[in-house]
Amino acid sequence: MTQRPSPFDDAPEQDVIDSLTRSTTIAVIGLGPRTDRASYGVATYLQSHGYRIVPVHPDAGEVLGEKAYPTLTQAAAEHNIDLVDIFRRSSETDDPIDEAMAIGARFIWLPLGVRNDSAIARARQAGFTAVQNRCLKIEHMAYISHGRL
Repeated sequence: MTQRPSPFDDAPEQDVIDSLTRSTTIAVIGLGPRTDRASYGVATYLQSHGYRIVPVHPDAGEVLGEKAYPTLTQAAAEHNIDLVDIFRRSSETDDPIDEAMAIGARFIWLPLGVRNDSAIARARQAGFTAVQNRCLKIEHMAYISHGRL
């Protein structure tokens, strides 16, 4: 028997485009100084394409030339954050998603391999654009290569 895909496997294309075109400041939860981490590679790429990156990591002082904040709430006190990219295990994303909604970020992303159907549904029902199991860097590269950004 073939298992039916979750309705959250893929966000509408317009949500992805809006996330990429209507965001200027991206908070990256889990972005620390380790260059071998996916969060670092994604943030470096996005920063090189003009996005303001706000690192959120409890043990980092500065990453990519930007002040790091121990919490998203503290980062939001100093920055107008449009999008929150959450580099956490799937089981550890409820609190960051709730915090992203509390600060009023318009867009919430969970990267490749990270899923939380109930929290994504909660965010969408509250009017937020929420995407999971997709990579901002890969999506940006794809849309640029097809002339859509």
